[in-house]
Amino acid sequence: MKRQICTPRKNLAIVAFLALLIPGCLQSNPEVDHSYTSRRLESMPAQAGPKKTVTIYQFESSVPEISANAATDMFTTALIKSHSFLVLERQRLEESVYREKQLNQQGMTTGDAAQHQLTGAEYIFVGTVSEANATASRTGVAGSYRGLGVETSGEKGEIGLDVRILDARTGAVIDAVNTRKKVSEGGVSVSGIGSFMRSVTGKKIKGADAGVAHDQKEGIDKALRACIEEAIHEIAARYGRL
Repeated sequence: MKRQICTPRKNLAIVAFLALLIPGCLQSNPEVDHSYTSRRLESMPAQAGPKKTVTIYQFESSVPEISANAATDMFTTALIKSHSFLVLERQRLEESVYREKQLNQQGMTTGDAAQHQLTGAEYIFVGTVSEANATASRTGVAGSYRGLGVETSGEKGEIGLDVRILDARTGAVIDAVNTRKKVSEGGVSVSGIGSFMRSVTGKKIKGADAGVAHDQKEGIDKALRACIEEAIHEIAARYGRL
């Protein structure tokens, strides 16, 4: 019987194949968000002259996976990135603006911050994360080759966002914007790697057979940020110009 020889080229092919199975093991460095929706906001031309003053007090979330505080921060950041509004801080007045005014009133800081009123908002935004269906659809494929078993799976959900625009003078709701985004989740698992390598190399491999699994999911917070940025882009187009 002719014995199979594992050549360097074949070894390289096997190593490359196994490396493709475990991309999640590689570390990544932090980077500035350059998503499509973020680039669209940042590319909006800065408004000449005074900007409309806006604020948001607190997001609401009926989805357990989403923090209302985090959603509020994302919304505030997106408003600033649009270059279309003068954004007023209302979330953390006690631990920021009020504290600074108190220090100034007590003579502990320079300037005259204590003598000035806070700027009033023209528009108030009310945001709600209204829906998140994690399993709107599901797919899967499985197969085997020379003892190597491969199985893939995928799920698609959806997240929804509603934003109302209030006139601060009257409290009237003057407009509303809602956005949605698909959220994808998938994975691949491989079993029988030892059997596959024995069939390729012709050599027995000691120890138990090996398997590899890798799951990949688009973060719910990333999907929420995209929904928020899309909503702000629409709002800025409608109300960001005097």
